[in-house]
Amino acid sequence: MSTLHVVATPIGNLEDLTARAARVLGEADRVLAEDTRRTATLLRHLGLHTPMVSLHEHNEARRVDQVVGWLDDGESLALVSDAGTPLVSDPGARLVRAVADAGHEVVPLPGPSAVLAALVASGLPSERFAFLGFVPRKGGDRASTLQRVAGSFETTVVFESPERLGVLLAELVDACGGDRNACVARELTKLHEEVRRGTLAELRAYYQEVPVRGEVTVVVAPAAPPTDDDLEAQALREARRLLEAGTAPSRVAREVSRATGLSRNRAYTLVQTLQEDETQA
Repeated sequence: MSTLHVVATPIGNLEDLTARAARVLGEADRVLAEDTRRTATLLRHLGLHTPMVSLHEHNEARRVDQVVGWLDDGESLALVSDAGTPLVSDPGARLVRAVADAGHEVVPLPGPSAVLAALVASGLPSERFAFLGFVPRKGGDRASTLQRVAGSFETTVVFESPERLGVLLAELVDACGGDRNACVARELTKLHEEVRRGTLAELRAYYQEVPVRGEVTVVVAPAAPPTDDDLEAQALREARRLLEAGTAPSRVAREVSRATGLSRNRAYTLVQTLQEDETQA
């Protein structure tokens, strides 16, 4: 059984490479690199001459059998992306599945990650979070992603291109409200690193005036949990809709309880109240 090492590499500062990652890159028979030019810079910095093979989104499917063949022959391989942790908004997932299915070992070497660096620098809740990758550029996928961010009760992290940051912040203001807290992290670990915190409205105003360069990560605070009044209002709307559709009251209570989190007894009381109001009207 041979090993494919999934190696996290620096997102900017080369000093962030772990000693273990440097050793594995030197001991590997080949390095599978998303961009061999960028990885060559890293290897030169380490004084290494490990052979490189390109593996990116356009050739990953064609490379899988070849890579599994090298592992079958007893080679030790290292997979790296341009920067950060491979497979996180980067190619490699298809390869890792195939290698594991072929019976070879997949060993992760944790390290730099723009997602985690931005999250912990944001000052926003980090106990639970969702990473959604790059925001879709248009259409229903973009709209549903923005609504997911707006309605999430956990912190959300997304990537965006510098050219589109202003548009994204404006759309997040519309979706989440301008007073939602957020953070824009730019060029993390690099010379011109910037971590700017504020409300979405404040960040939108700032980046409308300031040109944006480099890689951008946006962190958005969770939505405020609904109040008891909000839940009851939602429950009343849902109960009224179901009753008007002819649903039996007992079933309405079950459905409303399931949809809103209200207790079954409270939901049934709301249904009875609606029925009494309709009788008296």
